Amino acid sequence: MKPRFDFDERPFIVIWETTQACDLACVHCRACAQPVRSALELSTDEAKRLIDEVAALGSPVFVLTGGDPLKRPDIFELVEYATACRVRISLTPSATPMLTQEAILKLKQRGLARLAISLDGPTANIHDAFRRVPGSYDCTIRAVRWAREMGLPVQINTTITRHNLQYLDSMIALLEQLDIVLWSVFFLVPTGRGSAIDLISDEEFEQVFEKLYETSQRVKFDIKSTEAQHYRRFLLQRRTEGKRKGNGRPAPAMIGLSTPDGIGRAPRGINDGKGFVFISHLGEVFPSGFLPVSAGNVRKQSLTELYRHSPLFVSLRDTANLKGKCGACEFREVCGGSRARAHAVTGDLFAEEPCCTWQPKSRLKTDPHSDCLSVAAQRLESAANFNQEILTTS
Repeated sequence: MKPRFDFDERPFIVIWETTQACDLACVHCRACAQPVRSALELSTDEAKRLIDEVAALGSPVFVLTGGDPLKRPDIFELVEYATACRVRISLTPSATPMLTQEAILKLKQRGLARLAISLDGPTANIHDAFRRVPGSYDCTIRAVRWAREMGLPVQINTTITRHNLQYLDSMIALLEQLDIVLWSVFFLVPTGRGSAIDLISDEEFEQVFEKLYETSQRVKFDIKSTEAQHYRRFLLQRRTEGKRKGNGRPAPAMIGLSTPDGIGRAPRGINDGKGFVFISHLGEVFPSGFLPVSAGNVRKQSLTELYRHSPLFVSLRDTANLKGKCGACEFREVCGGSRARAHAVTGDLFAEEPCCTWQPKSRLKTDPHSDCLSVAAQRLESAANFNQEILTTS
């Protein structure tokens, strides 16, 4: 039986890069943002047609990102239009003087479901060095507090690099004071400006996974990873270990619970092109913002058709195409590795995850059920999927 939310039919998350214009110059920027908007961006009418299609797809989460969405004068109109179409909107503004208390209130009044804002260090020195604009940290903290005073849920996005790896404990301590609903931890994909930053090592990935797991045991906010699909493997292993020992608190679910803003977590593990689609400011359709291989353009083709039937997206959803360790791994159905990182590092969409320490129990690319650990992993995933679908649809 197929799961109730079929990633072959529709994505769980749709992200639209509203513009590449931004007044920051972040060292890790995927888009290499620039101060001035492009004349070739999707127009207001084109944006509304895109929103109509997202609404028809029934994708639960629609994220307006950039650049800085506030650089578009029509952004408030688009938030209001999407809300009227029953599309739940999350918006990721840049922390600049444009992000005023009045702008946040106006977004909330137009129907914004969640404000998602980046914070990459626990102090102004660390964060501002990352964003390369003095005052960005203070602007971020003010915006978070304003949003919470208005009752608008807040998500914090943090990109992990060698720049801030050593400050994780201080970062977590700060987040515990900010009354957020979700901490989304991004793991660097070396593309755009980010290509100049050293990736953390595969061993350091595991150390961060351990830190996220420990933190999730005690904090009130949810935690999810982005472009670290092997965190799901880590959590499955923790669950199995906890059940075997029969003591201690169980590992947190791979999939978080619904939140008061109605933006829950996917009932299955998402990957690039698998439950996830990204539309650029020019209308190009990508498996993710970090995987610059286009399937087509929404100005010429239907987003629905591109997601469901383009050879690129269909191939990315077929784990039989995975190579190396990922192709042989007993966790390939719940993980699959970052396709964006594999492409950025090797040039091959289906190469093995470059930043994973795990050595598969079997290097066979045959029936994954032949390995007992694979069966255990899939059973755990099935149970988690079943329980989460009940929670998110109740």
